[in-house]
Amino acid sequence: MRRLTLLVAPLMAATLVMPAQAEEIEGGELNPEELSLNYFMRKLERGETDPIANSAGYLAAKSGDYATARRIFEPQAAAGNTQAMTWLSWMEDNGLGAPENAERAAEWDRKAAELGDSVAMFNYGLDLLRGRGVEKSAAKGRAMIDRAASAGDDTAQELQRSGYDVDAVTPDADAWKYDRRLY
Repeated sequence: MRRLTLLVAPLMAATLVMPAQAEEIEGGELNPEELSLNYFMRKLERGETDPIANSAGYLAAKSGDYATARRIFEPQAAAGNTQAMTWLSWMEDNGLGAPENAERAAEWDRKAAELGDSVAMFNYGLDLLRGRGVEKSAAKGRAMIDRAASAGDDTAQELQRSGYDVDAVTPDADAWKYDRRLY
């Protein structure tokens, strides 16, 4: 299970609403398009990042438009946005919009964890405990889970209480991913 951070502000509803037609007027623009997918894509194309764009990336990812989600999350992640890194990790780990890549997923988790994101610390701790995308290390995995728990992550605290039993926080449906046996 990968946990994701959400920046789904009430403004996300605005990404679903078609704006009034923009109109050039003397001194500016009447009804400029704001907070829509097109608005954020134009900003990103100009090299401008915006943390609220993650809500548009979330909408794109959850609607199955992984190419658009990646176009939104990649520049955000490159600019240091840990939520975008967590979403890219989820997409890499699940092969959404590109072939599954556990190594890249773990790398995004690591980068976001190094920037202090408690969800990423939890996810990277699981990567280390399982050896998924990184060399397996129970000691490093527990240490990362402990950092997440200290930062207030409830699921990391639950994992600690279970004695670091990853099955306590992972749905059975994901078990096939973590089984390293060859068939």
